[in-house]
Amino acid sequence: MKDRQYPSGPAPTQAYLFATCLVDMFVPQAGLDAVRLLEREGLTVHFPRGQSCCGQPAYSSGNPDAARAVARAQLDLFGQPWPVIVPSGSCAGMMRHHWPQLFADDPVAGPKARELAGRVYELGEFLLHVLKVDFGAAAPGAQPQERIVLHTSCGARREMGTRQHGVALVDALPGVTRVEHARESECCGFGGTFSLKHPDISGAMVRDKVAAACATGCDRLVSADCGCLLNIGHTAAHDRAPLQVEHLASFLWRRTGGAA
Repeated sequence: MKDRQYPSGPAPTQAYLFATCLVDMFVPQAGLDAVRLLEREGLTVHFPRGQSCCGQPAYSSGNPDAARAVARAQLDLFGQPWPVIVPSGSCAGMMRHHWPQLFADDPVAGPKARELAGRVYELGEFLLHVLKVDFGAAAPGAQPQERIVLHTSCGARREMGTRQHGVALVDALPGVTRVEHARESECCGFGGTFSLKHPDISGAMVRDKVAAACATGCDRLVSADCGCLLNIGHTAAHDRAPLQVEHLASFLWRRTGGAA
Protein backbone atom coordinates (compact mmCIF):
# COMPACT_ATOMS: atom_id res chain seq x y z
CA MET A 1 0.00 0.00 0.00
CA LYS A 2 1.36 3.42 -0.98
CA ASP A 3 0.76 6.53 1.10
CA ARG A 4 -2.15 8.47 -0.33
CA GLN A 5 -2.44 12.23 -0.65
CA TYR A 6 -5.83 13.41 0.56
CA PRO A 7 -7.55 16.50 -0.84
CA SER A 8 -7.17 19.74 1.07
CA GLY A 9 -9.69 22.52 1.25
CA PRO A 10 -13.41 22.33 1.97
CA ALA A 11 -14.99 18.90 2.36
CA PRO A 12 -17.04 17.69 -0.60
CA THR A 13 -20.81 18.09 -0.51
CA GLN A 14 -21.65 15.40 -3.10
CA ALA A 15 -20.57 11.77 -3.20
CA TYR A 16 -21.40 8.46 -4.83
CA LEU A 17 -21.97 5.23 -2.93
CA PHE A 18 -20.74 1.99 -4.52
CA ALA A 19 -22.56 -0.37 -2.21
CA THR A 20 -20.96 -3.67 -3.38
CA CYS A 21 -22.98 -6.74 -4.31
CA LEU A 22 -22.62 -8.36 -0.87
CA VAL A 23 -23.99 -5.29 0.92
CA ASP A 24 -26.80 -5.04 -1.60
CA MET A 25 -27.83 -8.69 -1.31
CA PHE A 26 -26.96 -9.71 2.24
CA VAL A 27 -26.26 -6.71 4.51
CA PRO A 28 -28.34 -3.81 3.14
CA GLN A 29 -28.48 -2.19 6.58
CA ALA A 30 -24.74 -1.54 6.36
CA GLY A 31 -25.28 0.39 3.14
CA LEU A 32 -28.11 2.40 4.63
CA ASP A 33 -26.03 3.20 7.71
CA ALA A 34 -23.11 4.27 5.51
CA VAL A 35 -25.44 6.69 3.73
CA ARG A 36 -26.72 8.01 7.06
CA LEU A 37 -23.19 8.61 8.34
CA LEU A 38 -22.33 10.58 5.21
CA GLU A 39 -25.60 12.52 5.15
CA ARG A 40 -25.15 13.51 8.78
CA GLU A 41 -21.89 15.18 7.73
CA GLY A 42 -23.76 17.24 5.14
CA LEU A 43 -23.15 15.17 2.01
CA THR A 44 -25.73 14.42 -0.65
CA VAL A 45 -25.21 10.74 -1.49
CA HIS A 46 -25.96 9.44 -4.99
CA PHE A 47 -26.57 5.77 -5.71
CA PRO A 48 -26.35 4.86 -9.43
CA ARG A 49 -28.90 2.11 -9.98
CA GLY A 50 -26.87 0.28 -12.62
CA GLN A 51 -24.01 -0.66 -10.29
CA SER A 52 -23.34 -4.31 -9.51
CA CYS A 53 -20.07 -6.11 -8.71
CA CYS A 54 -16.54 -4.74 -8.71
CA GLY A 55 -15.32 -7.84 -10.56
CA GLN A 56 -13.11 -9.11 -7.75
CA PRO A 57 -14.43 -12.73 -7.71
CA ALA A 58 -13.56 -13.21 -11.38
CA TYR A 59 -10.25 -11.35 -11.04
CA SER A 60 -9.04 -13.34 -8.02
CA SER A 61 -10.09 -16.57 -9.80
CA GLY A 62 -7.74 -15.82 -12.69
CA ASN A 63 -10.34 -14.64 -15.18
CA PRO A 64 -9.39 -11.06 -16.10
CA ASP A 65 -11.65 -11.00 -19.16
CA ALA A 66 -14.75 -11.61 -17.05
CA ALA A 67 -13.54 -9.10 -14.43
CA ARG A 68 -12.95 -6.56 -17.20
CA ALA A 69 -16.48 -7.03 -18.54
CA VAL A 70 -18.00 -6.51 -15.09
CA ALA A 71 -15.83 -3.47 -14.35
CA ARG A 72 -16.48 -1.92 -17.77
CA ALA A 73 -20.21 -1.86 -17.03
CA GLN A 74 -19.54 0.44 -14.06
CA LEU A 75 -17.18 2.98 -15.61
CA ASP A 76 -19.78 5.41 -16.92
CA LEU A 77 -22.04 5.30 -13.85
CA PHE A 78 -19.93 7.71 -11.80
CA GLY A 79 -19.54 10.54 -14.29
CA GLN A 80 -19.47 13.51 -11.95
CA PRO A 81 -16.13 14.37 -10.29
CA TRP A 82 -17.38 13.31 -6.86
CA PRO A 83 -15.79 10.85 -4.42
CA VAL A 84 -16.90 7.24 -4.74
CA ILE A 85 -17.37 5.78 -1.25
CA VAL A 86 -17.20 2.01 -0.80
CA PRO A 87 -18.26 0.28 2.47
CA SER A 88 -15.77 -2.53 1.81
CA GLY A 89 -12.02 -2.26 1.86
CA SER A 90 -11.47 -5.21 -0.46
CA CYS A 91 -13.87 -3.89 -3.12
CA ALA A 92 -12.38 -0.41 -2.81
CA GLY A 93 -8.94 -1.94 -3.32
CA MET A 94 -10.15 -3.73 -6.45
CA MET A 95 -11.52 -0.51 -7.91
CA ARG A 96 -8.60 1.70 -6.94
CA HIS A 97 -5.66 -0.58 -7.70
CA HIS A 98 -6.81 -3.24 -10.15
CA TRP A 99 -9.29 -1.49 -12.42
CA PRO A 100 -6.51 0.68 -13.91
CA GLN A 101 -4.46 -2.49 -14.54
CA LEU A 102 -7.39 -4.25 -16.22
CA PHE A 103 -7.72 -1.40 -18.71
CA ALA A 104 -4.06 -0.39 -18.98
CA ASP A 105 -4.00 -0.97 -22.75
CA ASP A 106 -7.48 0.31 -23.53
CA PRO A 107 -7.34 3.84 -25.02
CA VAL A 108 -10.98 4.55 -24.09
CA ALA A 109 -11.64 2.67 -20.86
CA GLY A 110 -8.10 3.12 -19.49
CA PRO A 111 -8.32 6.88 -18.81
CA LYS A 112 -11.80 6.42 -17.34
CA ALA A 113 -10.61 3.68 -15.00
CA ARG A 114 -7.59 5.67 -13.83
CA GLU A 115 -9.63 8.84 -13.22
CA LEU A 116 -12.31 6.93 -11.34
CA ALA A 117 -9.75 5.00 -9.28
CA GLY A 118 -8.38 8.29 -7.96
CA ARG A 119 -11.80 9.12 -6.51
CA VAL A 120 -12.40 5.78 -4.77
CA TYR A 121 -12.34 5.75 -0.95
CA GLU A 122 -13.11 3.07 1.59
CA LEU A 123 -15.80 4.37 3.97
CA GLY A 124 -13.65 4.58 7.10
CA GLU A 125 -10.81 6.18 5.17
CA PHE A 126 -13.16 8.84 3.81
CA LEU A 127 -14.70 9.60 7.21
CA LEU A 128 -11.30 9.87 8.86
CA HIS A 129 -9.08 11.59 6.30
CA VAL A 130 -11.43 13.55 4.03
CA LEU A 131 -14.34 14.51 6.27
CA LYS A 132 -12.14 14.43 9.40
CA VAL A 133 -15.08 13.29 11.52
CA ASP A 134 -14.53 13.38 15.28
CA PHE A 135 -16.78 10.59 16.50
CA GLY A 136 -15.50 11.06 20.03
CA ALA A 137 -17.13 14.50 20.11
CA ALA A 138 -20.23 13.31 18.24
CA ALA A 139 -21.02 10.35 20.47
CA PRO A 140 -23.77 10.92 23.04
CA GLY A 141 -23.16 10.23 26.72
CA ALA A 142 -24.47 7.42 28.90
CA GLN A 143 -23.85 4.64 26.37
CA PRO A 144 -23.18 1.10 27.59
CA GLN A 145 -19.60 -0.08 27.75
CA GLU A 146 -18.63 -2.39 24.91
CA ARG A 147 -15.57 -4.53 24.14
CA ILE A 148 -14.96 -5.27 20.47
CA VAL A 149 -12.42 -6.87 18.19
CA LEU A 150 -11.76 -5.63 14.67
CA HIS A 151 -11.34 -7.78 11.62
CA THR A 152 -9.90 -6.52 8.35
CA SER A 153 -9.87 -8.53 5.14
CA CYS A 154 -6.48 -9.43 3.70
CA GLY A 155 -6.88 -7.25 0.61
CA ALA A 156 -8.27 -4.31 2.54
CA ARG A 157 -5.45 -4.44 5.06
CA ARG A 158 -2.68 -4.55 2.48
CA GLU A 159 -4.10 -2.50 -0.40
CA MET A 160 -6.16 0.17 1.35
CA GLY A 161 -4.75 0.29 4.89
CA THR A 162 -8.29 -0.18 6.16
CA ARG A 163 -7.27 -1.51 9.54
CA GLN A 164 -5.64 1.75 10.59
CA HIS A 165 -8.80 3.66 9.68
CA GLY A 166 -11.00 1.32 11.70
CA VAL A 167 -8.65 1.48 14.68
CA ALA A 168 -8.63 5.28 14.71
CA LEU A 169 -12.42 5.57 14.39
CA VAL A 170 -13.20 2.91 17.02
CA ASP A 171 -10.60 4.12 19.51
CA ALA A 172 -12.15 7.61 19.47
CA LEU A 173 -15.52 6.30 20.66
CA PRO A 174 -16.36 6.79 24.34
CA GLY A 175 -17.33 3.60 26.10
CA VAL A 176 -15.73 1.31 23.49
CA THR A 177 -12.69 -0.80 24.27
CA ARG A 178 -10.94 -2.41 21.34
CA VAL A 179 -9.09 -5.61 22.19
CA GLU A 180 -6.75 -7.57 19.95
CA HIS A 181 -6.64 -11.33 19.57
CA ALA A 182 -3.95 -13.80 18.62
CA ARG A 183 -5.12 -14.32 15.02
CA GLU A 184 -6.11 -10.77 14.11
CA SER A 185 -3.81 -10.46 11.11
CA GLU A 186 -4.75 -13.87 9.69
CA CYS A 187 -7.20 -14.56 6.87
CA CYS A 188 -10.69 -15.63 7.94
CA GLY A 189 -10.80 -18.18 5.14
CA PHE A 190 -13.38 -16.45 2.97
CA GLY A 191 -11.17 -15.22 0.15
CA GLY A 192 -14.05 -14.93 -2.32
CA THR A 193 -14.13 -18.16 -4.31
CA PHE A 194 -11.40 -19.71 -2.10
CA SER A 195 -14.05 -20.72 0.43
CA LEU A 196 -15.96 -22.53 -2.34
CA LYS A 197 -12.95 -24.26 -3.86
CA HIS A 198 -11.33 -25.25 -0.55
CA PRO A 199 -14.16 -25.51 2.01
CA ASP A 200 -12.27 -27.69 4.50
CA ILE A 201 -9.27 -25.35 4.66
CA SER A 202 -11.54 -22.31 4.74
CA GLY A 203 -13.64 -23.82 7.53
CA ALA A 204 -10.58 -24.52 9.66
CA MET A 205 -9.31 -20.97 9.18
CA VAL A 206 -12.57 -19.29 10.13
CA ARG A 207 -13.02 -21.49 13.19
CA ASP A 208 -9.55 -20.48 14.37
CA LYS A 209 -10.58 -16.84 13.86
CA VAL A 210 -13.84 -17.26 15.80
CA ALA A 211 -12.11 -19.09 18.65
CA ALA A 212 -9.44 -16.41 18.98
CA ALA A 213 -12.04 -13.64 19.03
CA CYS A 214 -14.16 -15.45 21.62
CA ALA A 215 -11.09 -16.01 23.82
CA THR A 216 -10.86 -12.25 24.39
CA GLY A 217 -14.31 -12.13 26.00
CA CYS A 218 -15.36 -9.42 23.54
CA ASP A 219 -18.99 -8.42 23.01
CA ARG A 220 -18.77 -8.44 19.21
CA LEU A 221 -16.55 -8.48 16.16
CA VAL A 222 -16.65 -5.43 13.88
CA SER A 223 -15.51 -5.40 10.28
CA ALA A 224 -15.77 -3.17 7.22
CA ASP A 225 -15.64 -6.17 4.89
CA CYS A 226 -18.94 -7.96 4.31
CA GLY A 227 -17.54 -11.18 2.87
CA CYS A 228 -15.47 -11.77 5.99
CA LEU A 229 -18.31 -10.59 8.21
CA LEU A 230 -20.74 -13.10 6.70
CA ASN A 231 -18.19 -15.90 6.89
CA ILE A 232 -17.31 -15.25 10.53
CA GLY A 233 -20.87 -14.53 11.62
CA HIS A 234 -22.39 -17.61 9.99
CA THR A 235 -19.67 -19.85 11.40
CA ALA A 236 -20.16 -18.45 14.90
CA ALA A 237 -23.92 -18.95 14.63
CA HIS A 238 -23.55 -22.48 13.24
CA ASP A 239 -21.15 -23.47 16.01
CA ARG A 240 -23.17 -21.59 18.64
CA ALA A 241 -20.13 -19.54 19.56
CA PRO A 242 -20.79 -16.44 21.71
CA LEU A 243 -19.76 -13.93 19.05
CA GLN A 244 -21.94 -11.25 17.47
CA VAL A 245 -20.78 -9.47 14.32
CA GLU A 246 -21.54 -5.99 12.96
CA HIS A 247 -20.46 -3.92 9.99
CA LEU A 248 -18.33 -0.89 10.85
CA ALA A 249 -20.89 1.50 9.33
CA SER A 250 -23.70 0.15 11.50
CA PHE A 251 -21.46 0.07 14.58
CA LEU A 252 -20.41 3.70 14.14
CA TRP A 253 -23.98 4.81 13.46
CA ARG A 254 -25.27 3.00 16.53
CA ARG A 255 -22.52 4.16 18.87
CA THR A 256 -22.85 7.81 17.81
CA GLY A 257 -26.54 8.00 18.54
CA GLY A 258 -27.88 7.39 15.06
CA ALA A 259 -29.59 10.78 14.84
CA ALA A 260 -29.23 12.92 11.76
